[in-house]
Amino acid sequence: MAPRTKTPQPPAPHAADSHDLIRVHGARENNLKDVSIELPKRRLTVFTGVSGSGKSSLVFATIAAESQRLINETYPAFVQGFMPTQARPDVDVLDGLTTAIIVDQQRMGSDPRSTVGTATDANAMLRILFSRLGKPHIGPPGAFAFNVPSVTASGAITVERGNKKTEKATFSRTGGMCPRCEGRGSVSDIDLTQLYDDSKSIAEGAFTIPGWKSDSWWTVRIYAESGFLDPNKPIAKFTKREMQDFLYKEPTKVKVEGSTLTFEGLIPKIQKSFLSKDREAMQPHIRDFVDRAVTFATCPECEGTRLTEGARSSKIKKISIADACSMEIRDLAEWVRGLDEPSVAPLLEALQQTLDSFVEIGLGYLALDRPSGTLSGGEAQRVKMIRHLGSSLTGVTYVFDEPTIGLHPHDIRRMNDLLLRLRDKGNTVLVVEHKPEAIAIADHVVDLGPGAGTAGGTVCFEGTLEGLRASDTVTGRHLDDRAVLKDEIRKPTGALEIRGATAHNLQDVDVDIPLGVLTVITGVAGSGKSSLVHGSIPAGENVISVDQSPIKGSRRSNPATYTGLLEPIRKAFAKANGVKPALFSANSEGACPTCNGAGVIFTDLGMMASVSSPCEDCEGKRFQASVLDYHLGGRDISEVLAMSVTEAEEFFGSSGEAPLPAAHKILDRLADVGLGYLSLGQPLTTLSGGERQRLKLATHMADKGGVYVLDEPTTGLHLADVEQLLGLLDRLVDSGKSVIVIEHHQAVMAHADWIIDLGPGAGHDGGKIVFEGTPAELVADRSTLTGEHLAEYVGE
Repeated sequence: MAPRTKTPQPPAPHAADSHDLIRVHGARENNLKDVSIELPKRRLTVFTGVSGSGKSSLVFATIAAESQRLINETYPAFVQGFMPTQARPDVDVLDGLTTAIIVDQQRMGSDPRSTVGTATDANAMLRILFSRLGKPHIGPPGAFAFNVPSVTASGAITVERGNKKTEKATFSRTGGMCPRCEGRGSVSDIDLTQLYDDSKSIAEGAFTIPGWKSDSWWTVRIYAESGFLDPNKPIAKFTKREMQDFLYKEPTKVKVEGSTLTFEGLIPKIQKSFLSKDREAMQPHIRDFVDRAVTFATCPECEGTRLTEGARSSKIKKISIADACSMEIRDLAEWVRGLDEPSVAPLLEALQQTLDSFVEIGLGYLALDRPSGTLSGGEAQRVKMIRHLGSSLTGVTYVFDEPTIGLHPHDIRRMNDLLLRLRDKGNTVLVVEHKPEAIAIADHVVDLGPGAGTAGGTVCFEGTLEGLRASDTVTGRHLDDRAVLKDEIRKPTGALEIRGATAHNLQDVDVDIPLGVLTVITGVAGSGKSSLVHGSIPAGENVISVDQSPIKGSRRSNPATYTGLLEPIRKAFAKANGVKPALFSANSEGACPTCNGAGVIFTDLGMMASVSSPCEDCEGKRFQASVLDYHLGGRDISEVLAMSVTEAEEFFGSSGEAPLPAAHKILDRLADVGLGYLSLGQPLTTLSGGERQRLKLATHMADKGGVYVLDEPTTGLHLADVEQLLGLLDRLVDSGKSVIVIEHHQAVMAHADWIIDLGPGAGHDGGKIVFEGTPAELVADRSTLTGEHLAEYVGE
């Protein structure tokens, strides 16, 4: 008999292969309610749910934050002291974490000297390239940097080595910064009539600059006691010497009432305090003043390139570094590909890879000299992705916050391919997303909700896309929603004429934007939509622009302070109790003295994360105990701030406990934009991106302008919320306003009365009007990319 052979047993699984899940148990960050989930590694997981349901709290504030905190703890304590400190998230168990790389929507720094090239290190590589190959040779890489000024110095130095010996030394550094504009590319001319009234003296309040009061240290006291000029003489009667000192004097120390202060000429003071900041980062009233008082012109010395003549004279194949930075990146990539120089081969390879990544991710239409502050949220997020595309890292967790923002449906497919490629390298990809096209590629879906704020924070569904579609969750029910084309469109009441628009890539565009209707401006990313709307529509009192710029505010700011709602409430409390309104502000006299109105006590632990604990005296209410004895409609001020917008609307309504029309009007607008669940005292720092934009829209609805310009209002909105937004836009138009929307969402396009489509491509391939008409005509025409995708969306 033949010997019996045994079937070989499969080897026991290796212990290292058992860690295939990221486990989260008992997550309670922000509004999360003891959330417990298990996420598969090396898969693409999409997190969905209405805006404010807790997606960012789970993905960013819990999983990604803990991963980064654990990595930071591996550094020596000395190094940790220089790094941002992070507290451990409020969660019971976080297991199976891998290194997290966060690619979020935060706008890039808006410093005037920050460009796409400096933010992505492409400029650094170009500078080295020109310092090695440029003819004539003008110096090291710094000689091509517009942030490095040229410096020369000479003098005596004492060397303390053995016997002291004084030696003469000279020092020089060649920089690339244009000395005229200091590397900004533009020069400013200040209109003195907007700074002061020369018929008045300084003591009489001659200054018309925001924040410069006649009794402040900056004005009367410094000027009065400086001895350089007479503060009681009208400015028009100053002598030539007094005028020179008043306007241009170098910083000089002066004694004022026993204190040493710095006297400085008005022009340099204005340049430092106003013109050194990015215009978009200024408060509206400061921006209005700068627009009135300052005219910006291209620097005549460097012609806007920011660089010295020497840096512009050094060329490679007839191209200077200024020419290279002003090219569209896809053209620059081709130029670099044509350079064959073995001595700098590794540099050329790295630069080529970076530039190709721009093209691949759909940003080939940008130029390296584009200021980073002018990028949209979606463009900034994709620029941050560039450094990860060519990475050889595997086993990493990539975390994305709505990567499809600012993308035309045509571009979303390309973004999906990039996310899948990151996953296929063996990485875990976590994506917070609302667009059905992006949810469709998920291996695993987590749906949070069911509502927003306190009504959210639980996992409603976890599983496959098909399972989500069949589930009875808000996302599942709306996943296949498709807007239909309107049967009737409104008739325009007039037109906003734009003639010969050439901002950025616009090619001498003439267009009439109809008024009194809902107009949608669309086109692929980079086709010139923002240039047409923000660069060509004349700004004036009649035009109200609600863009995507972030809301400025600390954790002390909340919806009540931001919208001006707190003002009538404080006055009503003061009137009802016969006391001062300042008592009912946690940032003023009513603040708890122990925590200074913060509601929490922060304990700084050096390189460890600061510990915050609720204030024991006010129990987190932020107010003095005596203030809480005053009531309005049976509630104290802390109880009013703890109300949701919906509750407060009832409380301050005509039939409520404390009728207050001024407050009710603001609350109505907050409810109108879908923020009824928000509590009045919730810190602005805890709001999601979509919530911040809608809060901004609510405040602007009170403005008296007749034309509203909205920049992608569907950003951060769930499919169910888009319907509510369309209702709001309709109400605005029906009340006599004209609404112009820059948008990629097909539901908004289908709902429009008029569509203006730009293209046909991006950058120099765009900048033209490729279609004007109704949505029905665009669908029937199908001559543009937008027309094809809209026809597919409405099922025509």
